[in-house]
Amino acid sequence: MMTTLLIISLGFIFGGILQYSNLNKFNTISGLAVRENYSVLKAIAIAVGIGMILINVEISLGLASFHVKPFILGGIVLGGLIFGIGMAILGYCPGTIAISAGQGSTDALFGIVGGLLGGLLYTLVLPYIAPILGPDFGKLSLNSLLGDGLLFYAVLLIVGGLFIYIAFVFQKIDKNKDKKWIVSGVLLAILSVVIFSNNVTGRPIGASTAFPYMGDSIACVTDGDYFTKITKSGNWEMLFLLGSFISGLVISLYKKQFKFKLIQENWIKYKGNSKLNRIIWSVLGGVILIFGARMAGGCTSGHIISGGMQFAISSLVFAIFTFVGLLITGQLFYLRKK
Repeated sequence: MMTTLLIISLGFIFGGILQYSNLNKFNTISGLAVRENYSVLKAIAIAVGIGMILINVEISLGLASFHVKPFILGGIVLGGLIFGIGMAILGYCPGTIAISAGQGSTDALFGIVGGLLGGLLYTLVLPYIAPILGPDFGKLSLNSLLGDGLLFYAVLLIVGGLFIYIAFVFQKIDKNKDKKWIVSGVLLAILSVVIFSNNVTGRPIGASTAFPYMGDSIACVTDGDYFTKITKSGNWEMLFLLGSFISGLVISLYKKQFKFKLIQENWIKYKGNSKLNRIIWSVLGGVILIFGARMAGGCTSGHIISGGMQFAISSLVFAIFTFVGLLITGQLFYLRKK
């Protein structure tokens, strides 16, 4: 019981951090896709830069362990591209969608439905697409390549500083000059250090595994090896997202900002006012988003942020292809409404 409450509480804090700077909002994420708002990119960059240093020091002191995702080439590259496409269309990530749903964004609720379908679909087709996911180069990271010596820490400090520098470079070119992303990025790094600790949860932040776990459970597709493999992490992430949903609900009610809303401003700007159109694309975007995440074995929080902080090669490559998919889709999908 205490463990369950702890995970939900951590999800609640995660939700609060993202809400502070609106990083969970459709307008913010779709704004990145069309290169009008770099808040998400800046927050991720500073979180990874600071977290990369803190978490590796934490691990070196024996207070935490590495949780590097394997570099499975086909899954990382194709999954990253597909995930980026879904992220652009849906306008949410697996971690942010629960927060926005709690705030009353009904497009996020339809996205969750799509995510559950996407998770179930991946479970069903995995035996047939498994050959294209490889080859598996193992759990490659800066630490596994350089060891735990002076060179490792020198490179770590340089790269960590570079990520922080990149965040402020984008601040200069961003139309949105709000600096709340700095607070959210720093707090995300600190929260990750806490969650990584062996005395707290001993694992990284994650979100996407919750969707096949719940989707398979609802559809009673629980006999296969894949469901067995994801049961523990899927249950953890489900509770974490529950905490994020509660955070969105409680904080929006407290601030008197709760509002049921299907069509967000950026969607109207580029795609119009059709409710049916938004519902269809929300569901489809959710399917694509989670299918891509499961191909790659993680998402924005579990791969890009948590993996980036560990300097995992798989996560850094995934991040590159995610942003490629996101930006290309942003240019092709969001045509300004005349």
